[in-house]
Amino acid sequence: MIPEGSLLAAHDLRKTYGSTPALDGASFSVHPGEVVAVMGPSGSGKSTLLHCLAGIITPDSGTITYAGRELSAMSDAERSALRRSEFGFVFQFGQLVPELTCVENVALPLRLNGVRRKAAERTALEWMERLEVDDLGSKRPGEVSGGQGQRVAVARALAGSPKVIFADEPTGALDSLNGERVMELLTEAARSANVAVVLVTHEARVAAYSDRDVTVRDGRARDLEHSA
Repeated sequence: MIPEGSLLAAHDLRKTYGSTPALDGASFSVHPGEVVAVMGPSGSGKSTLLHCLAGIITPDSGTITYAGRELSAMSDAERSALRRSEFGFVFQFGQLVPELTCVENVALPLRLNGVRRKAAERTALEWMERLEVDDLGSKRPGEVSGGQGQRVAVARALAGSPKVIFADEPTGALDSLNGERVMELLTEAARSANVAVVLVTHEARVAAYSDRDVTVRDGRARDLEHSA
């Protein structure tokens, strides 16, 4: 059953690694422009859930529907194109390309989708300005601080005009002050652009920036707002 109005929804997902169940009947949904925090202890299955939702790994059973299309019915090439054009990603350690400048990193999703360099970098700089790092355009990732690098990573995630951003422990490598600023900027920018955010975290202070929480425990997901 897909919740009405949802952009991305999963139902009864199961995923096992060897004899260890990572997901055991997990269900999840997110609406356009909504920020949902996926919480749970280490090993609970929250990162596996995120990777399934993003089409990076395939669940053993269950359904994932994005904008009315079932991910399992897509080819690998179609899922790759989806991740490139409609999904954005922010990882714990940024995962910026060290050989590229910061503006080139932010422009990368656009360049991969065929946008010309000047136009891509112009859009990249606009997002970097919104994330308060437009003065770092010519620097390489190794020349900026962790907090600055994570803002660059958020700008990169938003630059390609995605419909969903998957953020996996985006503040996990930052101090509390930098972490809170990154979350403020990420959620403000996403909401203003009507981008949904699936935020994996184990920190309550990070989850506080979300519209609602979903707790994953023993491979099962429970919506704290919508549960009975």
